[in-house]
Amino acid sequence: MESELDRVATETAFSGVVRVDRGGDVLVERAYGLADRRWEIPNAVDTRFALASATKGLTALTVVSLIETGSLELATRARELLRDDLPLIGGDVTVEHLLSHRSGIGDYFDEDVDSDPEAYALSAPASALDTTESYLAVLDGYPAKFAAGERFSYCNSGYVVLALIAERASGVPFHELVAQRVCEPAGMHDTAFLRSDDLPAGAALGYLADGRTNVFHLPVRGSGDGGIYATAADLRALWTALLAGRIVASTWVAEMARPRSESYGLGVWLDDSGVVRLEGMDAGVSFYSTHDPRTDETRTVVSNTTMGAWPVARALREPT
Repeated sequence: MESELDRVATETAFSGVVRVDRGGDVLVERAYGLADRRWEIPNAVDTRFALASATKGLTALTVVSLIETGSLELATRARELLRDDLPLIGGDVTVEHLLSHRSGIGDYFDEDVDSDPEAYALSAPASALDTTESYLAVLDGYPAKFAAGERFSYCNSGYVVLALIAERASGVPFHELVAQRVCEPAGMHDTAFLRSDDLPAGAALGYLADGRTNVFHLPVRGSGDGGIYATAADLRALWTALLAGRIVASTWVAEMARPRSESYGLGVWLDDSGVVRLEGMDAGVSFYSTHDPRTDETRTVVSNTTMGAWPVARALREPT
């Protein structure tokens, strides 16, 4: 496997980390490319990368943990906590609709329309988007696409709304909630919502196809739909803790993995064989991680370029 990964990584100028775990063994752990091109700092196996929409899985777990402890319900209507904010979100939209991408609400970054993340421009200054409440400036003004529950339509706005609901229901800032309810019980010690304008040592800058960084393309600090940073090792820790019931009870893990649409549950992608998946792509970010509970195998590819993860992920899907 490693020789094939090296070949694909070389041919595609891959920048990132690949890791494969099975049981207690690390089968593959390799870093490629540069975390910082200006200073020629190489990526390492413990480099922290932005995960784009993989953040949605952690948001879903945070919300489900609040449901488990009684602060929310799947049937809670978004309007109960939004109050007068975001008036175009219908009164029948529930937490479950939002978690399963079946809310029908308008999306500030509708991937059915905006297929190129590098071409998308935020409607508010990136530097102003540093708290969940600040995202109200970009969420407002989008009419519903269809009635709640009618069908699946991937929705970034829905997961920022979930972050807002979680924050208001708990009285705890969303970034702290994720740390307390997901990262700490999972042992994800290197996972956090970092500011892109103040990245610490050991975190990778994201790069666009033309070589510029992504600092003007994404919110300075992420929220419910994206923007968390983690190491590949922390993704293994996440899957292990999730399936062991250390984040939410096993009954809720099963509920999250129950299909609401053909290939999606609550915050996770599903396939017919029982494999669960998180993935994400944004300007200067691409990520793919799967876990097979039958074999306890996790396969993760994380990259600090927009398209970099996908050729390597395809190679990683080949049988070992």
